[in-house]
Amino acid sequence: MAKPKVGFFDFSSCEGCQIELTNYGDADFVELLNHIDIVEFREAMSEKAEHLDIACIEGSFTRKEERTRLEAIRKRSDVVISFGACASTGGINALKNHQTDFQEYVYGKDAGAAHLQSNAKALPIDGAIKVDYKVFGCPMDKYEFLNIISSLLHGKTPEIPDYPVCVECKRNETICRFQEGDHCMGMVARAGCGAPCPEAGIPCEACRGFISNPNEASLVQVLIENGMPEERARNKSRIFTNAMRSDA
Repeated sequence: MAKPKVGFFDFSSCEGCQIELTNYGDADFVELLNHIDIVEFREAMSEKAEHLDIACIEGSFTRKEERTRLEAIRKRSDVVISFGACASTGGINALKNHQTDFQEYVYGKDAGAAHLQSNAKALPIDGAIKVDYKVFGCPMDKYEFLNIISSLLHGKTPEIPDYPVCVECKRNETICRFQEGDHCMGMVARAGCGAPCPEAGIPCEACRGFISNPNEASLVQVLIENGMPEERARNKSRIFTNAMRSDA
């Protein structure tokens, strides 16, 4: 039986998740390459294919004209997977959505260059086309990516966590950052990473986005009650989840 044809595409992002793919040299990823046929991947090859069994997309949707390209990818692909925070939640790119003059602030005198023009809100890929599965994180978790691809190859529905990071901290017996006098977004952040940041003494910043139906008001209240200034508490979740907020 022919191997499934897989393509990788990039939109507005640092392309770090794609680079991560090229760096995966462990046995699990090498074994995966025995079962799929990568036919399109700008970071590693110039070939292209007319039909794809699986299309993997990195980066957020930030230009109106990108919709046509995304629709073309969707049309020739059986399954579309967004991978990484930018593609799955809008990521850091979505910080621009509530700001003005951001291009001048970031690019200075080069802000008017044609290739830097961003004429729409930064949105996850499903803001333009149907996405079948999402791999979260900044960068994405390689084992979650491998699990989703492997599940599809075996005809199974991938299981993607939709519970708070706090659950993983409890499983790991990690001391809560609030008990250490710190701040954390673990109560509304999507788990699946194994909670390595809190375990290392670093507050969760919700790089995997929100869980479904997050209680944003309670997040703000808890942050304020634990000493965070109100304005900062209300904007705390913008870094990775700006496009997911109720006021997006």
